[in-house]
Amino acid sequence: MIKQEEVYKIGRVGKTHGVKGEVSLHFDDDIFDRVDADYLVLEVDGILIPFFMEEYRFRNDTVCLVKFCDIDTQQRAAELTGCEVYFPRVLAEEADEEPSLNNLVGFQIIDAVDGLPIGSIAGIEDSTANLLFELEDGRLIPANDDLVANIDIEKRQITMNIPKGLLEI
Repeated sequence: MIKQEEVYKIGRVGKTHGVKGEVSLHFDDDIFDRVDADYLVLEVDGILIPFFMEEYRFRNDTVCLVKFCDIDTQQRAAELTGCEVYFPRVLAEEADEEPSLNNLVGFQIIDAVDGLPIGSIAGIEDSTANLLFELEDGRLIPANDDLVANIDIEKRQITMNIPKGLLEI
C-alpha cells in the first residue's frame, strides 16, 4: 500500500477528454519537465492507487491530457474526475539534486542558529509575490533563497536562518 509520505501532490484530474478514456490533468509542478515516470498516484476514495500512463501530451504549462492504462471509456475516465494526483517522491529524488517546492511538503524546518526544529511544512503558499512555507501550526515563513542555509533531502530537513522576531509575528 502506498503511504502519504511516499508521494507529494502535483495536481488534480479535471474533465474527461474525448470518448477513449483521456482526462485532463491540472498540475502545479514542473515534474514532467524533469523526471520520466511510468505512473502517477491518484487518491481514489481516500486510497492512494498507482495508475500507469499509456501516453500524455501537454495542452499548456499547467494542463496535460493523460491516457491511463485500462481506462478505455469516457465513463471510466469520468470516475477519476476530481481525484488528487500525486508523484512518487523516490522518483523525484533520484532524478533531482534539488527538490521542487511541492516535494518540500512534510520537510522539517530547523533553525540554523540553535539547531532546534521550528515545525513541518504543511503547504506552499504561492498566491502572493513572495513564496511562503506554511507550517502545520499555521505560521508562515518566507521561502527565500537567502534564508535557506541547507536542504537535506535524505533527512527531509531544511535549515534556515530565521530573522529574529519573525516567528513571533
